[in-house]
Amino acid sequence: MGHWWYRNIVEPEKLPLLLALLSFVTSFLVTRVITRLIRAGRGPFKNITPGGMHVHHVVPGVILVIIGGFGAIGSGRHSFGGLASAVIFGLGAGLVLDEFALILHLDDVYWSEQGRKSVEIVVLTAALVALVLGGFLPFGVNDLTTEERQSRGLVVMNMATNFFLALIALWKGKARTAFFGTVIPFVALIGAVRLARPGSPYAKRFYANRPRARAKAGLRAFHHDRRWAIPRRRFENFIGGTPDPAVALEKPPADKP
Repeated sequence: MGHWWYRNIVEPEKLPLLLALLSFVTSFLVTRVITRLIRAGRGPFKNITPGGMHVHHVVPGVILVIIGGFGAIGSGRHSFGGLASAVIFGLGAGLVLDEFALILHLDDVYWSEQGRKSVEIVVLTAALVALVLGGFLPFGVNDLTTEERQSRGLVVMNMATNFFLALIALWKGKARTAFFGTVIPFVALIGAVRLARPGSPYAKRFYANRPRARAKAGLRAFHHDRRWAIPRRRFENFIGGTPDPAVALEKPPADKP
């Protein structure tokens, strides 16, 4: 373990990356716990609303990311300032990505279905950083043996292939498959070769004049959603909290002539 630690963390100078990852995950988990307590009306935590304006935690997150980023650039990698900057950057990144959906939609969708994108992007980011940190990618690792170089080269090629297949899966309207397919083998391949989801850019492009393929895609999407909707919702609710129910806006009755 000590040999692995030196070759993959100390010698490639990845200790700041390790601290950033740990602070990133900690920041996200602590933030989710606090927001769920605020939502439930428990504990001493309250929303920050100076002058009636709700300040989202993405705001201090951006400030911390800027401080940590510039601090890391201006500090030595092995200095205390560099390590502290890595921690500050990770804390800020956790706050920012926890509200990724808000930035994407430019709307407060934290407790909505759209807000689940924040949890997905955080999991994907942590997984990718962990791959680099764990030495599965040969960035900064010197004196690799022939076997190590070959195995790590295969990992890099596999990740590049997964990323390409994930883009195809995303084109077919399978966002979750694309996200997790970038780090989990064969997941992106399955999403890339199977039928596209109805309404996806791929389906609109290639299924417009193929009614059988369009009908088959719709039937498959229906059965897939019915099978996996409940387990997926339970897992997402456990991590990110239960979203608010969608409220249907009633249209006012039209005036009679």
